[in-house]
Amino acid sequence: MLKKLSEALWNYYSLLLIILTPLLLLPLPLVIGTKEAECGFVLLLMAIYWITEVIPLSMTAMLPAILFPLCGIMSSSNVAKEYFNNFHFLLVGVICLATSIEKWGLHRRVALRLVTLVGVNPAWLLLGFMSGCAFLSMWVQNTSAVTMVMPIVDAVLKQILKAHEEGYSGEDNPTLELDGTCTDKNVATGSDRDAGCRQGRMLCKAMCIGIAYSSNIGGITTLPGTSPNLIFAEHLNRVYPDCNSINFANWLLLCLPISVIMLLLTWLWLYWIFIGSDSQEIFTGVVFVVMVLLWLTRSPGFIPGWASLFPHKSYYITDATVALVLGVLLFIVPANGPSKKYESMISWKEFQASMPWQVALMVSGGFALAKGAEESGLSLWLARLMTPLGDLPVLATVTVACLLTTTLTEVASNAATITIFLPILSPLAEAIHVNPLYILIPATLCTSFSFLLPVSNPPGAVVYGYGHFTTLDMVKAGLGVNTIGVLAVLLAMATWGIPLFALDTYPDWAPTFNSTTP
Repeated sequence: MLKKLSEALWNYYSLLLIILTPLLLLPLPLVIGTKEAECGFVLLLMAIYWITEVIPLSMTAMLPAILFPLCGIMSSSNVAKEYFNNFHFLLVGVICLATSIEKWGLHRRVALRLVTLVGVNPAWLLLGFMSGCAFLSMWVQNTSAVTMVMPIVDAVLKQILKAHEEGYSGEDNPTLELDGTCTDKNVATGSDRDAGCRQGRMLCKAMCIGIAYSSNIGGITTLPGTSPNLIFAEHLNRVYPDCNSINFANWLLLCLPISVIMLLLTWLWLYWIFIGSDSQEIFTGVVFVVMVLLWLTRSPGFIPGWASLFPHKSYYITDATVALVLGVLLFIVPANGPSKKYESMISWKEFQASMPWQVALMVSGGFALAKGAEESGLSLWLARLMTPLGDLPVLATVTVACLLTTTLTEVASNAATITIFLPILSPLAEAIHVNPLYILIPATLCTSFSFLLPVSNPPGAVVYGYGHFTTLDMVKAGLGVNTIGVLAVLLAMATWGIPLFALDTYPDWAPTFNSTTP
């Protein structure tokens, strides 16, 4: 009887969690009854739903639109304004480019060129594909980069395994046989074949896990490269509207060295533990290069950018403007010559299939949540609560923030994790009178370090589905890569990040926090 009851409860645990969570949190709005408590109720409810994913993440993001008006925190019209803004236009433009890259095979050309360039030596093959995936992930969503690259990797790996099973020699290399694994010129011996097959299987594990990791590593390099970076940028614009410290160029200057360090060390780590075009394609490549150049030169900081050509309107031009203009262009330029029926480079159906609406809604929910925390006074209450952390060294506080986000992101989505932490860490930085960027940037970057479990992020789940490695393999590799990532971020923030963002001074654009204010 008890067994059947426990099975029934387990089968309906999602429904029970959906019902019991708000009931258990009801004392906050009912007993305490302040605006801060009511907003805290919404924040905790969304955090639990996001972490457990008992309802779709995008639907959890809609809770502020329902609960803030009911609690009297914000009007329905004011909440609605948070659900579509500059971030969404940037996302639309980037996804247009990603759709065209995938449709016209630019990603395949890049991957195959890499194989031609690096050869089939296991070490260089692993580095080549990891570098290619990281590069793609700088400009498209991490999951999109993995889904583009992984079918090519899987085909190459199958050819390698087939070559080992049939006993071809490394010198003949007719079907991407690994270099130097067989000794006979034409046919390998039984022992050589077994050793080669084992090496091939280990390469499969290293390659698949490496692709998952490199997509996250590459994604942190640019602001539109991954959802947490975009959420951070928009949060900064909203909470600190006078802050002009973050743009595409200086973010790239900060994070490119971090990515390169992480990529090389992750490559060495994985190798050590596992191994001991046509016109449409060209046009997509041109659009890709132009978009990057326009992002880099819009307002680089050290020289006037092209946005200065519009002196009275430069403030209104953002990276989203560039992305959207070029994205719309892909819907206009014909894919075929005049001899064929007109068809644009990408169609709405193809764009819609690639557009991560869940991320868009989650970001909107996070913006609404952050605005509600500000309106209700919850941010100020949290800041007063965390003022004692000012007695710790700044780097220690940053380390704690990095470890917290890295830990939570293993069991929650990256976007959900950073959406939960940003409204908390901003007032913390103000309370201890530290440049908010000193805490927000490393926390944002560490949110992408979900390397322990296949379910920690979509790229991990995608490559896990190909069946080349186990969860234990990923945990073993992920512990090292997580450590590498956190240390690389701390190194960056303690060295070249300080002069790059003036982290050693408290900026004018950040509010001055007074813990004695009633």
